[in-house]
Amino acid sequence: MIEHITKYFPQLTQRQREQFEIMMNLYPEWNEKINVISRKDIGNLEVNHILHSLAIGKYIKFTPGSRILDFGTGGGFPGIPLAALFPEVEFELVDRTGKKIKVAREVAEACGLTNVKFRHGDVAECKDKFDFVVSRAVMPQKDLLKICGKNIKTEQKNALPNGLISLKGGDLTDELKSLGKNTEVTDISNYFDEDYFKEKKIVYTIK
Repeated sequence: MIEHITKYFPQLTQRQREQFEIMMNLYPEWNEKINVISRKDIGNLEVNHILHSLAIGKYIKFTPGSRILDFGTGGGFPGIPLAALFPEVEFELVDRTGKKIKVAREVAEACGLTNVKFRHGDVAECKDKFDFVVSRAVMPQKDLLKICGKNIKTEQKNALPNGLISLKGGDLTDELKSLGKNTEVTDISNYFDEDYFKEKKIVYTIK
């Protein structure tokens, strides 16, 4: 049932495999009640949502003890799959929509994820500091950085300098023009073979 995930992450423990199986079972159930994934797309949950989120785990291996903020998490993407992949890393998931946070919380609890916290509200109210902010197609990178820059720590503990890591798709030329040398764009097709990832990118910006 999670053949695509195990294909690219063969090192997963039995516990992690179980957690991804739970996600695969629970999200369709919750989606019937609260729409967090397009109804047309829920059948593609493993590749288009869970594996897509895990692309960040191919790009960077977060150091144990790191703190990650998932801005605009919706139903828990990319934060919940990443929390399963990195059990020794702390994740805080924030979203303005209470119903979506409820789904994310329920899924995390069912998976037994103890390294995830949730915040219902505006990230502008969050004063905490994190090693990285992650997001999935929330808003332009420049705007994201403007809002979340204050939440990125200055002291480093990872192989990459602290910053913002976003999952995006399509032509990003105009969006990234003003960000200059502080931004790196990586094709997710470098990691995953599926057609879905042909135009999907990881955009990493140093604060």
